[in-house]
Amino acid sequence: MRIMAVGAHPDDIEFLCAGTLAKYVERGDEVFNVVCTNGNMGSVVIPPDELAEVRTNEARKAAETIGAQFLMIGEEDEWLFHDKRTRTLMIDAIRWADPDVIITHSPDDYHPDHRVCSEMVFAASFLSSVPHIETDHPEQDHIAALLYMDTVAGTNFIPELYVDITETFAKKREALLCHQSQVQWMMDHDNMDVGQFIEVVARTRGHQCGVKYAEGFQIAKLWPRFRTERILP
Repeated sequence: MRIMAVGAHPDDIEFLCAGTLAKYVERGDEVFNVVCTNGNMGSVVIPPDELAEVRTNEARKAAETIGAQFLMIGEEDEWLFHDKRTRTLMIDAIRWADPDVIITHSPDDYHPDHRVCSEMVFAASFLSSVPHIETDHPEQDHIAALLYMDTVAGTNFIPELYVDITETFAKKREALLCHQSQVQWMMDHDNMDVGQFIEVVARTRGHQCGVKYAEGFQIAKLWPRFRTERILP
């Protein structure tokens, strides 16, 4: 299968679903990481223009760590809006990846960029199949299944599906730590030790489904996105 993960910021995918993506890659599926914003607001030390380049490179390295292809849409951090221009960019990104499955933010996550990203993906994943909407890549001949990844810290999110990431948790951590520009920023801004944070969440989801580490997901239960088979690894 072809799997597309869409995050609002350069480290969201690694925080929320990288263990699952690594499992997809290990079983031979193709994975495509797409990031909406360049993360240029995530520092009090590095200037925004420089930080955008740093964080794009970190996200690319993180994608390579799990074996995923990478695309940066590159909107400004904290100013992601869903309009005709950004919807068109997302439609083209989906056509580029041509996914069978798309994983993105829950509509109820804490950050406005996360919520907008979720809304953009929801709309664009249907419209990517409409031929009269012209972009750089041709229309899809199908509509991908849509999954929502966990929220940050699991708040306001009850998983419907779980993936055992016990064997890929180390790869998830390695990918997240590619985002070195954010390690100190998250400690200073959010009082978050990123390594400890992802382990606590993964252990919590693991306890819920009887394994050491897990990631949780919800499925968009809407026509025509249903599949009869399990689409998670």
